[in-house]
Amino acid sequence: QVQLEESGGGLVQPGGSLRLSCAASGSIFSINAAGWYRQAPGKQRELVAGIATGGRTNYPDSVKGRFTTSRDNAKNTVYLQMNSLKPEDTAVYYCYIRVYSVAGTKDYWGQGTQVTVSS
Repeated sequence: QVQLEESGGGLVQPGGSLRLSCAASGSIFSINAAGWYRQAPGKQRELVAGIATGGRTNYPDSVKGRFTTSRDNAKNTVYLQMNSLKPEDTAVYYCYIRVYSVAGTKDYWGQGTQVTVSS
């Protein structure tokens, strides 16, 4: 059984920073592609960061230069560093990791963590 646990959300003032973590646990052989999505009230879920197995990253224009995703394969963990946060970044953030485990290769999702940017 593979589980993802997200942490690091919270309330921050505009211009502030937060770091989200997403750790996979269970009978894991390796983690592959991973990424972060967010969903604000009344809006569709959108991709905010992706990271390939080899470490190549991609970001939409809305967060490029402010958000950085990284990974620690030894810890089966991915991170999202968010700087210069804006009120429009307020959303529930979800991670996903493609995991190779005893159950095969599957995408797993975190439970979501609330990020609120407000003064």
